[in-house]
Amino acid sequence: MQNIKNIIFDYGNVIFNIDFRMAQQGWNQLGISNAAEFFGHKQQDEIFDKFDRGEVSAGEFRDYIRQKSGNQDLTNDQINSAWNSMLLGIEPGNHELLLDLKTRYRTFLLSNINAIHYDHIMTYLKRDFGFEGNDHLFEKAYYSHLTGQRKPEPGIFQMVLDENGLDPNETLFIDDSPQHLAGAEKLGIQTLLMTRPDTIQQFFKRSGL
Repeated sequence: MQNIKNIIFDYGNVIFNIDFRMAQQGWNQLGISNAAEFFGHKQQDEIFDKFDRGEVSAGEFRDYIRQKSGNQDLTNDQINSAWNSMLLGIEPGNHELLLDLKTRYRTFLLSNINAIHYDHIMTYLKRDFGFEGNDHLFEKAYYSHLTGQRKPEPGIFQMVLDENGLDPNETLFIDDSPQHLAGAEKLGIQTLLMTRPDTIQQFFKRSGL
């Protein structure tokens, strides 16, 4: 990991803590019996990829959940609550770290996300921190549902490189999913797999970056 000038951060389980099991429990409670196969870290129903790309709306997503659960009486709030249950929050000190890194590197956010999670997180950031989103923490933030592409598709990595004139050899991408790192590595981007109990605070403290 040498000559790093640019850092691209994933959001979930890198900056913002999430727990896939909570969403699985939520889907199960709504009547989806194969919740682990329906939605997980490494495999999921195609509706989630489509939702991440913005190919289906929040309303269409909720209608699909009603269909899969066999319960047309599920309310929007019930579905949103089950889906958002995986979103745990920001580790204390992460925002301060990101602001410090921004003074020394060109930093970017690249997140697979969807309209329901995005709205929930924006509300959380405003309520708990007084932030109007994440834009002040990075040079630029990229959200999959607004770009029409999602990791590990090479196009979304190429978009970040091209729009910002980044040299992949001087760029570090940090993510918690090996398949996403593989997509970045194909373009020559340096990568770091973030796995618990490791954190970005611990990594930057020990790495000297």
